[in-house]
Amino acid sequence: MAIFLTGSTGYIGAHVAAGLLERHSDRLNLLVRASDEHEAEVRLWKSLQLHFPFPRFHEYLRTRISVFRGDLTGARFGLPEDDYRRLVETTDAIVHCAASLNRKSERACLNVNLRGTLEVIKLAAAARDHHGLRRFSHVSTVAVAGHRANEVVREDEAIQWERSDYDPYARTKKFCEHMIRELLPDVDRTIFRPSIVLGDSRHAETTQFDMVRAFVFLAGLPILPFRASDKVDIVPVNYVADAVVALHQKPRPNHDIYHLSSGTGSQTYRELTKALAGARGRRPPIFVPGLEKPFTALVNWLSSRRGALGHGASLMKVFMPYLVWNTVFDNSRVVGELGVAPAPFSQYSYPLLKFSTENHFTYRYQEWPTAAGGSLA
Repeated sequence: MAIFLTGSTGYIGAHVAAGLLERHSDRLNLLVRASDEHEAEVRLWKSLQLHFPFPRFHEYLRTRISVFRGDLTGARFGLPEDDYRRLVETTDAIVHCAASLNRKSERACLNVNLRGTLEVIKLAAAARDHHGLRRFSHVSTVAVAGHRANEVVREDEAIQWERSDYDPYARTKKFCEHMIRELLPDVDRTIFRPSIVLGDSRHAETTQFDMVRAFVFLAGLPILPFRASDKVDIVPVNYVADAVVALHQKPRPNHDIYHLSSGTGSQTYRELTKALAGARGRRPPIFVPGLEKPFTALVNWLSSRRGALGHGASLMKVFMPYLVWNTVFDNSRVVGELGVAPAPFSQYSYPLLKFSTENHFTYRYQEWPTAAGGSLA
């Protein structure tokens, strides 16, 4: 039997896949969008090479991974009947990480987040009816909490349907949680809600740069339109993945919803900028919260321009609501269960900034070794 994992070629999903492969013995059923078997294997290698060298990846691919070439949004993932039956019959647990993070596109979020999650739920129901399902774990987001200001949000208080949402991503992810609860009431399930996932506390390398670009954009400003005492809830991706893996594999987690966040231990803008300025040998920025509205207007204007500045501003436009809400998400559940808190962003922000800027916001992927030939099947 195997764990069906979606999003294995994405940022969080790849970290989860690596954690399951390195620390557990389960087989993995991985859904990968590709035109042929070798393209699927290359896509997996590209996503997992941050975690281990090719020989180990090759061994996992040969002994622990079953690749299903399909599309999350297609009926039965677009798989042939025999492949879908095999997926149902060999899946005894599900970790659903795949999602559209396109906060500006209603269409992308509706298709991937809602239609995709519904297909995963249908697979879960089929596996449950065939032989039973051990657990359904879903990676959601703290953004399901909707519009907030100056709060500490706890898991059971996060979703309040009368609150409006900041964007299509938050809206669709909130409804994904609702579908899972309503359509799989008899399946053990765990909902994980990461906050702002930014970097890896163990090393500077990253393959995900959208939020990093926004961070670098802000780090280069001498004046920031924030309140220095506001907290920003940032968590490293390795903490998120470790929590998902550990709690999904735990026979009886203490709770069914977890905030994967820095919680009340979140650092203030003053703490973060002071640490980063010290590491760079520069003066910290000046905080002028009265500039928030004109800054937002400037960002909106710059976001329509071409080049690096325009791209950074467009990302800033998307993330701005989450940077000024001064809201953190209580993480006492996950800290209590794992026995460890996430590393503060100030400890690894400078290496992340240095790596990203020196490499021009790219990760130098290794090519598929020519000696390995084509498909390894």
